[in-house]
Amino acid sequence: MYLSIVSPVYNEHDNIPLLYQEVSAVMKDFSEWEFILVDDGSSDNSMEELMKIAEKDPKHVKVIALRRNFGQTAAIAAGVDHASGEVIVLIDADLQNDPADIPMMLEKIDEGYDLVSGWRKKRQDTLSRRLPSTIANKIISRVTGVDLHDYGCTLKAYRREVITGIRLYGEMHRFIPALANTVGARICEVDVNHHPRRFGKPKYGLERTAKVILDLFTVKFLSSYANKPIYMFGGSGLMLSTVGFLILLFLAIRRIFWKISVVASPWFNVGIMIFILGFVLIMMGLLAELLTRAYYESQNKKTYTIRSLTNFDEEPAS
Repeated sequence: MYLSIVSPVYNEHDNIPLLYQEVSAVMKDFSEWEFILVDDGSSDNSMEELMKIAEKDPKHVKVIALRRNFGQTAAIAAGVDHASGEVIVLIDADLQNDPADIPMMLEKIDEGYDLVSGWRKKRQDTLSRRLPSTIANKIISRVTGVDLHDYGCTLKAYRREVITGIRLYGEMHRFIPALANTVGARICEVDVNHHPRRFGKPKYGLERTAKVILDLFTVKFLSSYANKPIYMFGGSGLMLSTVGFLILLFLAIRRIFWKISVVASPWFNVGIMIFILGFVLIMMGLLAELLTRAYYESQNKKTYTIRSLTNFDEEPAS
């Protein structure tokens, strides 16, 4: 099994030599592996350190230098796009993740899982970082239906076919398990080590909370309604149109039996607006359906994924 280890790097020059030592020590019993380090526009000497270990171990170490700081998700996407392994492991470059956990995660892959997610059960961070993360993990698990304790842990192992089909934008790397679940990936979570940060400083603060919430809306839509947007837009539109119609019907009954002016009531305008809004949402759902069909059919994409084929010489023609 050829293994690719991908690590995004941003201003981690003190950690890079130690990270390489720990990874290479763990990989000494593996014959086929590569270590892809993605420099995400670092402003320190990280790139120089990366080039040193690339020259020291050209057989295993590969370095990708991005033109500027695009963010962790983009750096991970770049590493995955250039990975050659059947299994891809993501790991942070700050030494808080432990490379010694990789063999244990690979054993889970061998058991038949498609995605093995790390759980920093004994997380070595301050309460101000752990508490928001705990709350966020519970919300994400509830919304996506994929129950994990630690979405934010970068240390994860993936079968290649699971992660390479996922396009990553924004801060969506933490939602890969939820996206993988939409294609039927078998997911498990394992307890992994977590160490205090030795060098440098954290790159994220509480300001990322808003980004995570917005990305969660995107993930929920993609996981539940990407193939059937009319259910979301049309369902909401149908409900609003019904409410608006009932308000107008009630006003009409009052006008017939009690001679109360319909137009004079503020509820007349409310009913009209709600009915129109519902109709617009239904139209948006129909437009979204057309866009969905254009997206799939223009690229000959399937609305399903196949785990395996038995007794087939080849896949059926499209």
